[in-house]
Amino acid sequence: MEPKSILLEMRDYIAEMGAETLDWCMQCGLCTNLCPWRLVPGETGDAFNVRLMQRLGQVGIEGFEEERVLFACSTCGTCQHNCPRGVKIIDNVRAMRASIVGGGMPPAGLRPVLGSAHSNGNPWSGPREKRIQWQEGLNIPAFGPDTEYFLFVCCHSCYDPRSMKIARAVAQLLTKGGVSFGVIGAEESCCGESMRKLGDEELFQKLAGANLELFASRGVRRIITTSPHCRWSFMNDYKDLGADWEVFHYTEILSDLVKTGKLSFTAGRDGRKVAFHDPCYLGRHGGIYDAPRELLAVLYGKPPGELSRNREQSVCCAGGGGRIWAEVPTGERFGELRIMDAVATGANVLATSCPYCVNMMTDACNSLEKQDVLEIKELSELLLEGL
Repeated sequence: MEPKSILLEMRDYIAEMGAETLDWCMQCGLCTNLCPWRLVPGETGDAFNVRLMQRLGQVGIEGFEEERVLFACSTCGTCQHNCPRGVKIIDNVRAMRASIVGGGMPPAGLRPVLGSAHSNGNPWSGPREKRIQWQEGLNIPAFGPDTEYFLFVCCHSCYDPRSMKIARAVAQLLTKGGVSFGVIGAEESCCGESMRKLGDEELFQKLAGANLELFASRGVRRIITTSPHCRWSFMNDYKDLGADWEVFHYTEILSDLVKTGKLSFTAGRDGRKVAFHDPCYLGRHGGIYDAPRELLAVLYGKPPGELSRNREQSVCCAGGGGRIWAEVPTGERFGELRIMDAVATGANVLATSCPYCVNMMTDACNSLEKQDVLEIKELSELLLEGL
């Protein structure tokens, strides 16, 4: 075994970048055993060991910075949710990534992503003026002084043609429910959640600062998000920067509209069997499990089917932590586990409430050639069909 260099400066730098709980880790290994990488074969799964990463960071030993290891974490939160010491493992991983990305050495595959976010305000290489293209044909109101909610649409749903359907569905449902909402438009920037998780703290601060200034100038007080990632960032990252907002995922708003009789759907309108996948950032990170299920129960007249691993035990789609931009071989994708779980229930439709999950599970469904027996749908799309 080759000797390893110990860099105490690196250990201290990681702590300064946010790994404040790194030394809390007692190396029990529960995190590694619960990690979804243990569920799939392949070189990355063999190499990624989050317990070992924590240890290397604790003592400043080189090795954690290997790209295949450092950027494999999808920040699903399974390890952190179950850690007996309360170690903030995701913050530690983010800080380790920041030690590399902050030094100007991001992985080659992520440079266009980070570069686009710097220059365009979004990571999808889309020009700012195209941010509102999802609104085409819809009469989406502009946010104004008398508007109650600001609707923030995830960048993915602003630029990806498939994901635009989610933004359009959410907006139409809010309109149908009589919600006072509006959008700002091209001046908006990415929330920066994935950029920060990738370790580009400078970029996150730039994006967040622009949004904080813009939202304050428009009098934003209540926000509805289409993505649970945006919701999480506005409620946590931005709160640390002084934001004082109420933030809701669209499922929370729609569930309340149904309960108050302001929105209704055609129950039992078809014979499709629907199962629900809990997104990590809506469920484990966000604590929202019931709202989407309540909406599906109203729509279909019965509760949705449950996957074998659900709620707190839900398996990650692998889109978080910047992994949505990763190239992963067939057979090693977390999303494939979700597809097989859904097929095992006899479901015709696998529903979820996150643009990233839709993207990842659609790819997984196609790679497994299950698209003829299972359809991937965002909850908002199903609800719009049921009006």
